Amino acid sequence: MAPAPGSVALITGGTGGFGRALAARLRAADVTVVLADLDSEQARATAADLGAQFAPLDVTDRAANRALVERIEAEHGRLDAAYLNAGIAGRPQGLLDVDDFLRVLDIDLLGVVYGTEAALPALRRAGGGAVVVTASLAGLSPMPSDPGYSVAKGGAVAFVRSVAPRLAAEGVTITAICPGFADTAIIDPWREHFDTSGFPVLTADEVAGAMLAAWTDGKPGAAYVVQPGVGAVPYKFQGVPSARTAAGETAVLPEALRPPFAR
Repeated sequence: MAPAPGSVALITGGTGGFGRALAARLRAADVTVVLADLDSEQARATAADLGAQFAPLDVTDRAANRALVERIEAEHGRLDAAYLNAGIAGRPQGLLDVDDFLRVLDIDLLGVVYGTEAALPALRRAGGGAVVVTASLAGLSPMPSDPGYSVAKGGAVAFVRSVAPRLAAEGVTITAICPGFADTAIIDPWREHFDTSGFPVLTADEVAGAMLAAWTDGKPGAAYVVQPGVGAVPYKFQGVPSARTAAGETAVLPEALRPPFAR
């Protein structure tokens, strides 16, 4: 299913590899695209080449996220999808580099929370919509070499799963995309190792296809793994053991604590 022509989408981290590929797909579907990223001549030129609007944004600035969504509504009348795609990898020095850890969390996790908070009022006013979070396979299978990135992406997946039931009750679907290694700038420090070993990496367009599908066909709270030769598949989370009553029966969660769709 394709987005409705005339829909409006925001992509943070929009001038990077995934953002560019997604913007091209959305523009082909006649979607108005706003690419948000740190301000630079190159970023503005990238947006212009894609036929998209550019908006400067530091995703760690909570107020700036809200102001951008308000501006999109004022200029375009609505917002139908928010792609929270901005992210960086860690570059830790030593076993535990707390400064690097916090820097990555600020962008990769809190940027997702701030972006969701900012987008929700506009999505509600549009009658519903989608939030698609770019997480990572590292959020499901942590990388020993980069704890900040692993925790941030794992937190993003947990955030999506936690808020999804309540947002779904309001007509907003939130999902996570968890790509494996992809051909973007984030793998540049290790690119030669991928090349020499013949290890397959995703193209940005393959990931963009999964991002687009998450808007139109995503299931609330789903985390879609994207791997070369596999495509996008929903990750199957393992359940945890249920509590037992004194009689040995499975305990039932109090109604007030159940997600809306389970009541």
